[in-house]
Amino acid sequence: MAVDTSMPILVVDDYQTMVRIIRSLLKQIGFENVDDASNGQAALEKINQKTYGLIISDWNMEPMTGFQLLEKVRAGGPSVDVPFIMVTAESKTDNVVAARRAGVSHYIVKPFNAATLKSKIDAVFATAAAA
Repeated sequence: MAVDTSMPILVVDDYQTMVRIIRSLLKQIGFENVDDASNGQAALEKINQKTYGLIISDWNMEPMTGFQLLEKVRAGGPSVDVPFIMVTAESKTDNVVAARRAGVSHYIVKPFNAATLKSKIDAVFATAAAA
């Protein structure tokens, strides 16, 4: 199944340079409909106003982390089943396990390139199509 490159994507990161990098990588692989939020709380507000096809979130942010955002999204509501990719500089096994238990769709360790991002997005949607 081909991934719909017109779907809206929400990128959540408190570091604007990283937001620009992820936007650029998404554009390279064909995604143009990208919104962003600077933390989990701002992301929740956007999620409550718009339906996203994919959420890509950093782990470490204040006042609400990406992990807390993931927990809130998976707790219920219209975005409960939206694929969620966690991006982090830390590859601690405990974090990966915690994110998996909380319902993360995939996990990317920084730094990464367009090919890595595309493979994770393809994997997320292949899994969703099989479910």
